[in-house]
Amino acid sequence: MMIHMSLSRLVSLGLLAFFLIAAPSLQAQRVQWAARLVAVSSQTSEGKEPFSPQQVLSTPNALPLGQLSNDAWSPRKEGPNEFIEVRFARSIAAQQVTVVENFNPGSITKIELVDTKGGHHEVYANNNPGPLPEPFRTLEVRFPAADYRTLGVVVHLNTAKVEGVNQIDAIGIADVASTMVKQAFDAPKGPDAVKSTQFDSALVNLGPNVNTRYVDTHPVISPDGRTLYFARQSYPENVGGSRDPQDVYYSTLINGKNKTWSQARNLGSPVNTPDDPNGLASVSANGQSAILINIYNRDGTIDPQGCSLSKRTRMGWTEPVKQNIKDFVNLDKEHVDFFLATSGKALLMAVERPDGKGGQDLFVSFPVPDVANTWSKPKNLGPNVNTVKSDFAPFLAADEKTLYFASEGRGGYGKSDIFYTKRLDDTWTNWSQPRNLGPVVNSPDFDAYYTISAAGQDAYLVSSRNGIGNSKDIFRISLAPAFQPEVVTLVTGRVLDQNTRKPVRAIIHYENLLTGEEIGITETDPVDGSYTIVLPTGVQYGYRAEAKGYIAENANLDVSAKNKYSEQKQDLFLVPFTVGQTVKMNNIFFQQSKYYLTPNSYPELVRLIRIMRDYPTVEIKISGHTDNQGDPALNLKLSKDRVNEVKKYLSSHGINSSRITTEGFGGTKPIASNDREETRAKNRRVEFTIMKK
Repeated sequence: MMIHMSLSRLVSLGLLAFFLIAAPSLQAQRVQWAARLVAVSSQTSEGKEPFSPQQVLSTPNALPLGQLSNDAWSPRKEGPNEFIEVRFARSIAAQQVTVVENFNPGSITKIELVDTKGGHHEVYANNNPGPLPEPFRTLEVRFPAADYRTLGVVVHLNTAKVEGVNQIDAIGIADVASTMVKQAFDAPKGPDAVKSTQFDSALVNLGPNVNTRYVDTHPVISPDGRTLYFARQSYPENVGGSRDPQDVYYSTLINGKNKTWSQARNLGSPVNTPDDPNGLASVSANGQSAILINIYNRDGTIDPQGCSLSKRTRMGWTEPVKQNIKDFVNLDKEHVDFFLATSGKALLMAVERPDGKGGQDLFVSFPVPDVANTWSKPKNLGPNVNTVKSDFAPFLAADEKTLYFASEGRGGYGKSDIFYTKRLDDTWTNWSQPRNLGPVVNSPDFDAYYTISAAGQDAYLVSSRNGIGNSKDIFRISLAPAFQPEVVTLVTGRVLDQNTRKPVRAIIHYENLLTGEEIGITETDPVDGSYTIVLPTGVQYGYRAEAKGYIAENANLDVSAKNKYSEQKQDLFLVPFTVGQTVKMNNIFFQQSKYYLTPNSYPELVRLIRIMRDYPTVEIKISGHTDNQGDPALNLKLSKDRVNEVKKYLSSHGINSSRITTEGFGGTKPIASNDREETRAKNRRVEFTIMKK
């Protein structure tokens, strides 16, 4: 039978990148490399072909420098108006921009930063472009941090001034002035390479409430850090007794200050079965869904070729449902690992496939749109992660960028070690060079199965060092900053009926308001309507609840400037879809003291357009309100201009203007006190009322 983790594996030392992102003291979250192409003046090829604009994305990789490379962008024309515009995965308060001109440098005439509202800010100008004596250049432009946050960069070139092919390899920004690229770095090898980035404490055994003299393994911490799931092998209290190879248990945090845990309890059936190695691979942010190893057949048998999803309800955990992974293959009959990303948008797995590099490799699958419990064909994470030997035990942190995994193919302290790497773009094949977590975590003993809460400060792992009765136990260790994932905000709340204030069972959607991209989805607790989502820093988010018969009042949260872990409470309200009901449009934004819509308003407007199209007889009245600051007459005019601008947008997207009326009230209808800015902001709002259905 397949066991989720290999008990024969011990824990190993990675190669450091040729290109370093700054010095060891520079935390990775301070640097952003271009993640998305927005526009380009000309190109010699498209897609991901050689010389295409896509080659600019991610970290510098056009080696050797000073030579024409397939891995860099080449404009098709020679002229004064060439440019390339890129966006980054998250916004930062930039203090420098770096452009790697890997071949024929000197043609750059201007560099502009693009802020989160679409504004452009020039930070570099060169009125005399021309050839340079060097065959390549890393153009570093430094400047004081401004009051805006940078989300994109535009690089302008006059390629006619530098004869021959001009190439750009990479574009990056950072919120520090440290050098982003070292061009001749000779990385140290062996154990000494990680001495400068050690952990803050020794391993701490979680104690007898969690650990026993039996094997306690594969911990999975919930994102809020308050529930720990793990597996226990051949334990007398397993569902099938001591002959039962493995069951899932859980323990809850009793005291956060002392970090003590409750007496572990068996998760019970249907997750645990009497004769099989049951294992929990990951749990959703709200604790309502869990990915389990194996497929649970209706006849009570277990199929090791896949994984299942179980949900927590009022009656307990549901019967696990098979996750259909297209073209799923696992040639290793004894080992498999799965991990579902916090957003629910990516399913990681460690399997052995014919298209792998050897042994177990790490792959990722994505949800197939509109087909429940179905995932795309697994995609190999690429050569920066996978080796010719086994790479396994993936754990993707709540930032959805930092990946921790075990590898037997990188040398180190034991047969396998735990490493970490950063996802550099949305391809899922571009990763920073993996770094060994060092001798405090890795040893000649068994060390594996690494998990971190959303706060990113404590890690949990399995080790055979000093275990109860010399068995494998679960330990906690405090993370050094160098190994922590990026900052996130954990948002909790309840979904309530706007009128009755009673909980509503709903689906939560959350999106990047700057791009309109949906980041993730989750479900509310079936008992009390509560929800939990995790939002990586650097972005302004919108989130909403959806339930049949209701219209959502969207909420938003700007975490673009967050520099440490935080928790936020935000209830979401659903308005019954009936005549006379009024819905606040919380994610409509205007330029300050003006009526012009900002781009982060578009996702909410698109949803209103969809409602109007789905219900062609619906008619609405849009109302505009301001606070009481300033001239009342000007406030009244501003409120009217703003709702008319919303109507104009809806009409321009195919909604008949006869279905929309507008009214501006200025500051005459406050819903909160105007005495303080915190409450005054609630009075500046746009609403729509259902007039006809």
